[in-house]
Amino acid sequence: MTPEELIRSILAGTELRSASFIVTVYGDVVVPRGGVLWTGTLIEICDRVGISESLVRTAVSRLVAAKRLCGERAGRRSYYRLDASAGQEFQRAATLLYAPDPPARGWQILHAPDLPEDQARHLRLGQMAPGVFIRPDRGQPLPPGALVFPAGDPQPLAEVARYWNLSALQARYRDMLARFLPVESAGPLPDETALVIRLLLVETYRHVLLRDPRLPAQALPEDWQGGAARALFDRLYARLTPGAERHIAARFEGVDGPLPAQTALTQARLVGMA
Repeated sequence: MTPEELIRSILAGTELRSASFIVTVYGDVVVPRGGVLWTGTLIEICDRVGISESLVRTAVSRLVAAKRLCGERAGRRSYYRLDASAGQEFQRAATLLYAPDPPARGWQILHAPDLPEDQARHLRLGQMAPGVFIRPDRGQPLPPGALVFPAGDPQPLAEVARYWNLSALQARYRDMLARFLPVESAGPLPDETALVIRLLLVETYRHVLLRDPRLPAQALPEDWQGGAARALFDRLYARLTPGAERHIAARFEGVDGPLPAQTALTQARLVGMA
């Protein structure tokens, strides 16, 4: 399979959203290297996954209007950085993507009768009853107005899983594995291809991981694929990074010139995933 065929097979049947992919480019590549990227570079990397220049410019305009990107000019060139709120959001995602998962310390039972359903899903809460939710206790901040009741492990622990739609998550993990496992058996990849595949890997895993309540192993189905997806993500990210970093240093431009191949933050991410 050629590098182009490999990228096409990963993208087959997916609907890659321009704005989401742009946020991934910033979070994975740009933020740990100073945070600012020339629009021309963004257009070039998005073109490699089938996102046209017009779609990039439309998505950037919408991200600016939504206060997720902010722009600046230097001469005739436009540069953008993640807005502070979007940066904080990706930092939360980065903690999940690039750092070891802290073990849960029991459970939180939350009484939050005014919590909207979509916000509860965003917080990965399991709903036990109207206005009553549960999640593993990892010291997360509470939703506004919520009361929390700490709890130990219920018995049997496997019964807790019924408060989440794990079958939908399982399907997404299986899909991720099917798309990216062929990368492991691929031969040496061009540097640009390594970066493109790494970005698609982060984009795919980010969306499923942010929906995963990360239940203890004893509460999960025996054939749960989340662990296999995590291991594949770590292996592929490490394998793709040397080529990806070379391409970043060669082609990615910030307001002060080419972005560096590595920074202390990018190295810390690799250490956290090892």
